[in-house]
Amino acid sequence: MTVASASPAAPLPDLEAVLAELAETRRIWREAHHRSQEPGLRELPSRDSVERIVGGLRGVLFPMRLGPSDLRQEDENRYIGQTLASVLPELLQQVRLELAWDARHEGAPTAPGHAEAVVSAFTASLPEIRRVLDTDVTAAYRADPAARSVDEVLLCYLGVQALIHHRIAHRLHALGVPLIARLVAELAHGATGIDIHPGATIGDHFFIDHGTGVVIGATAVIGHRVQLFQGVTLGAKSFPTDAEGRAIKGMPRHPIVEDDVIIYSGATVLDRVTIGRGAILGGSVWVTENVPPHAIVSQAHPHSTDRPPERQTA
Repeated sequence: MTVASASPAAPLPDLEAVLAELAETRRIWREAHHRSQEPGLRELPSRDSVERIVGGLRGVLFPMRLGPSDLRQEDENRYIGQTLASVLPELLQQVRLELAWDARHEGAPTAPGHAEAVVSAFTASLPEIRRVLDTDVTAAYRADPAARSVDEVLLCYLGVQALIHHRIAHRLHALGVPLIARLVAELAHGATGIDIHPGATIGDHFFIDHGTGVVIGATAVIGHRVQLFQGVTLGAKSFPTDAEGRAIKGMPRHPIVEDDVIIYSGATVLDRVTIGRGAILGGSVWVTENVPPHAIVSQAHPHSTDRPPERQTA
């Protein structure tokens, strides 16, 4: 048996040259984007920290289902108190980082105690976040005949997992820390395939069935008791630009979906159009105009008032 001799190892690159080139690339980027950094200073919030914070908050909101497996009901308050005592200081540090970055780069000076006020207001909103999430879980359980219990919905449904993140992210966004909010939202996006911008306003009893591929834009407004299926997009068709061709930020450009609307799988709704109360959008339709209340839009019968189709579900 003949053993082939190993080929000589390729020489390692000159690491000093690589380090120098990387440093030069960073310098060019920072100059191009008017970014300066103080030596030794971490400028931006940490994705890892935000992930730990959200993990703790999920347990705070649903301790017996999303908290530790050995938690007993009589110990819920102790667990919640200990968890908040752990995650809130970390959240405060991340908020300080974002506000300080804004102050340095966006000309938005931070008032003394601002970060503390943000975290305090967010903490005070946790009971309301839990109450709204309870309506989302209830809506999923009532709408899906395949669901055997609210516990199954909470533990298993991607749409509910995405909404837990969104309810947290939307509150942080409203309190003026949009980067942390976006990190919270993107953690859910990566885990569920559901992309909800934290700026989107969503009413109670919201249900995303199956979920994968749903996209909800930053300025979308969704009413109460709305149902979406997989692959639905609530997006922007176009947006205004400045003299240099850059998108103007913050302009309303996503749909308004009123109460009791159902949007079936693969439907795309673009621009600042209004989907009227009680309307039904069929699968794979393309909508860029207002839809009247209680209308049915399908590929065959746009704006029909025929009897609604049976609800699709697993």
